[in-house]
Amino acid sequence: MTDARTPMPRGLFGDDVLPLYERTATQLLDDLRAAAARPGDRLPSERALVERYAVSRVTLRAALAQLESRGIVRPSSSRGWFVAELGLLPEAPAASASAGPQVQGFADYAQANGLTTAGKVLSAAVRPATVYEAEQLRIAPGADLFDLHRLRFLDGLLVVLEHNRLPLAACPALAETDFNTASLYATLRAADPPQLPRIADYSVEARHPTPREIELFEIEETMPMLVATQLTSNQESRPIELTVQVYRGDRYRFRASITNQA
Repeated sequence: MTDARTPMPRGLFGDDVLPLYERTATQLLDDLRAAAARPGDRLPSERALVERYAVSRVTLRAALAQLESRGIVRPSSSRGWFVAELGLLPEAPAASASAGPQVQGFADYAQANGLTTAGKVLSAAVRPATVYEAEQLRIAPGADLFDLHRLRFLDGLLVVLEHNRLPLAACPALAETDFNTASLYATLRAADPPQLPRIADYSVEARHPTPREIELFEIEETMPMLVATQLTSNQESRPIELTVQVYRGDRYRFRASITNQA
């Protein structure tokens, strides 16, 4: 989802509100500096790093992908990961009040706010992209598209019905991942090459629920639904995700900061 709230000053909350992959990236960078690592040094194996930081391989790869995007480490297809440059970004810059909305996955948002998540996959399949989907995602009509329908829960409460569509070529692992438990954005970050959600076109509208939504949400037909449509692009400004999210009107609020740049 897109969190459009004004960013809080750095340091207001502890590091434990950050997504696990970001905390892992910070720990790994601290360890490299403590070991006086130099450009060209090879990192320990992924298995060794998973054991050291007590995280999953998906989380570790997302952490490595973040450090790669900052120019700190680089991968070799057959030899593992290597130090690129430790002095490029010693600290992440403090967020300014004009930083604008940030692209977050559902799991990232929940973790940052101390909430537990759960999911229920309604359908997951690879199918040909329609002409509309191909235009939005800048792929060829008929190209393989990963199509995912899920129910998403926060602290045991059903919040959103989500429909995700992604080009399979961007992350072939999508077709083999169990999204009852896995994070979509963590899977994208762990892709080879990593797919890092960077910017999203986001719109929200209100409407009455469909008969299917009434059944799934166990609501009355008078309950308003908020429908968010999001087209997300990666670090290369290439579209990687077309998503429609249907929220119960009493369990979702969209906030935005509007500024005058003149």
